[in-house]
Amino acid sequence: MKTRTIADVEVSAIGLGGMPMSIEGRPDEERSIATIHAALEVGVTLFDTADAYHLHANEVGHNESLIAKAIASWGGDTSNVLVATKGGHLRPGDGSWYVDGRPEYLKSAAEASLKRLGGEAIGLYQLHRPDPNVPYADSIGAIRDLLDAGTIRLAGISNANPEQIRLAQEILGGRLASVQNQFSPAFRSSEPELELADEMGIAFLPWSPLGGISAAAGLGERFAPFQRVAEDRGVTPQVVCLAWHLSKSPHVIPIPGASRPESIRNSVQAAELTLSAEELAALETA
Repeated sequence: MKTRTIADVEVSAIGLGGMPMSIEGRPDEERSIATIHAALEVGVTLFDTADAYHLHANEVGHNESLIAKAIASWGGDTSNVLVATKGGHLRPGDGSWYVDGRPEYLKSAAEASLKRLGGEAIGLYQLHRPDPNVPYADSIGAIRDLLDAGTIRLAGISNANPEQIRLAQEILGGRLASVQNQFSPAFRSSEPELELADEMGIAFLPWSPLGGISAAAGLGERFAPFQRVAEDRGVTPQVVCLAWHLSKSPHVIPIPGASRPESIRNSVQAAELTLSAEELAALETA
């Protein structure tokens, strides 16, 4: 597995997003654990989760606990695994989502996430989404405090615009490690944030890089250039898509979601696929 870096931490060039294993349509626990074990077996060392990845109100942190259990039960060496989680986005259990960026809430949420994940500190903790009712600087100040206290090792932000990225970097004293925004062939409006992260040397973690849980399977049908390149290369359109992400910047680390072992085994092939200039030009027109 080829690697990239988040701050000074080396991780696999392709990560695994845990959301599909804990929200609507989730599989049974046995299959989810098999998926995480399959990821570890093929060299994935970056796992993305959040305390809000759950269904019912009484199971906050479902995905964090699931990933922690799967990593602990795998027979191989997991000392180089980085688990990235997020706080500030909540699900009351009725299918809706809302945000809470109050500093006191973020600090308590991080402590709860640490208990579920185990260890001395959270590997990477990210503000899940800005709260319009809380000054962004106050929310990031809480992340800074968690970093200073050693509760978290690395700090990141998600769903941020360029102004927020710059502000977070300033408040964190140059220690912003990652930006996690939506980016895919169907959603390219985060290109400015990707370019800024590249300029600043910060990891950019595209979420829903294949277009989302319900749309990933049909990527080739909706974006013909990805299908054509896939046929020429003897891989799936999803692999071509992830290779396209990797070509954008050495700081890009896609985190495709998966709930089947075969899905993550397919995704990691992208780390070994180098697309030509002609192929990349064709994909940009999709």
